Amino acid sequence: MGSTNWLGTKISLEGMKEMNIENPSREEIGRILKKAKRIAVVGLSENPEKTSYMVSEAMQRAGYEIIPVNPTAAEEILGVAPVKTLKEIEGHVDIVNVFRRSEYLPGVAKEFAEIDADIFWAQLGLYNQEAYDFLKEKGYTVIMDRCIKVEHAITK
Repeated sequence: MGSTNWLGTKISLEGMKEMNIENPSREEIGRILKKAKRIAVVGLSENPEKTSYMVSEAMQRAGYEIIPVNPTAAEEILGVAPVKTLKEIEGHVDIVNVFRRSEYLPGVAKEFAEIDADIFWAQLGLYNQEAYDFLKEKGYTVIMDRCIKVEHAITK
């Protein structure tokens, strides 16, 4: 079993599972972003050259409160003291935006459910069927493989 990517290179699909992930419509994503105020960013880097930092900085400039979630960060990120886990955040969280590799999404999804945030958002390139199914079965809104900064710009 194989296929060809956009460069014409043969790729093997052997061992890959079919994903059944359906994101909300662009209109619904726009409503979500207009309503949300607090975004916890799991995996937010202290490094200004990292994508997680640049995306979070743009969202902060757009008026969102950014809560860095990074167990190894020693200093403030974007002027905010980081927390080690989602459970350490005081108050309600509207969106949990995840910048961790796809294999870590099930663990983040379980912690997300414990804090009862509104929206689970896995950044562009990140998706996991197990995490998706777990959260959808609990009635949560899940967005995967989408960049929150791009969606914000498109749906303004």
